[in-house]
Amino acid sequence: MLKGVTIGQFVPGESPVHKLDPRTKLTVSLVFVICIFLVESLTGFALTAAFLLSAILLSTIPFSMILRGLRPIIWLLFFTWILHAFTDPGKVIYALGPLHVTMEGVQEGFVVVVRLALLMFGTTLVTLTTSPMSLTDGLEYLLWPLKKFGLPVSELAMMMTIALRFIPTLLDEAERIMKAQEARGADFVTGSLSRRVRAMIPLLVPLFISSFQRADELAIAMEARAYRGGEGRTRLHRLKMRPLDWVLLVLSSGVFVYLGIAF
Repeated sequence: MLKGVTIGQFVPGESPVHKLDPRTKLTVSLVFVICIFLVESLTGFALTAAFLLSAILLSTIPFSMILRGLRPIIWLLFFTWILHAFTDPGKVIYALGPLHVTMEGVQEGFVVVVRLALLMFGTTLVTLTTSPMSLTDGLEYLLWPLKKFGLPVSELAMMMTIALRFIPTLLDEAERIMKAQEARGADFVTGSLSRRVRAMIPLLVPLFISSFQRADELAIAMEARAYRGGEGRTRLHRLKMRPLDWVLLVLSSGVFVYLGIAF
């Protein structure tokens, strides 16, 4: 049930996307997200999707793996489209009792679904091509100006990366617990929706206990290695922006700004 979820996973590789500096990928991703929410026309979405598809092809990551990133939010996408179709005012194209489906609602719902899908594809590509340690270093560098306001930048970056990294681990743990309970007669896939929801409740207690145990083990391991935050901490591999990073950063930012304004 939970197999194939790609959130938080990292696939090692030697592609041009893998070799990019994590700060470049994070910055381009941020500009990409802003562009997604600024674009309104079909042409703009098509050009944005073409840029994303080019990045996926260069990364050599199978598109099927990127596509599996939609699994956790597929119901959210469907519900969002239905909600817009029935609630947005406009020309009525179908009536279901007191409810009315409007042309404007269908179109707006489609736009929102496309935005969420592109957002999910982009963030999935970043996590699949960036190691957790590189992601931590990139976040810490980008958030460094906030340190002047007293924010613990190093700790925040580490917490965000650990949370992202543990998503597939928790999903694997949930899958293992589900199989163990199914072997004892539990049923998670048949019956009504309310029955399946109630069947998932016994899964939460062992999953929470396992999560707390893993967190405690991680804290002990970090203390045993004398981790005390970012102050005075050195790095084995220092981040270094290459010419390709600067070229991609400037070109992609310019293209996204143009798409957001023109389309």
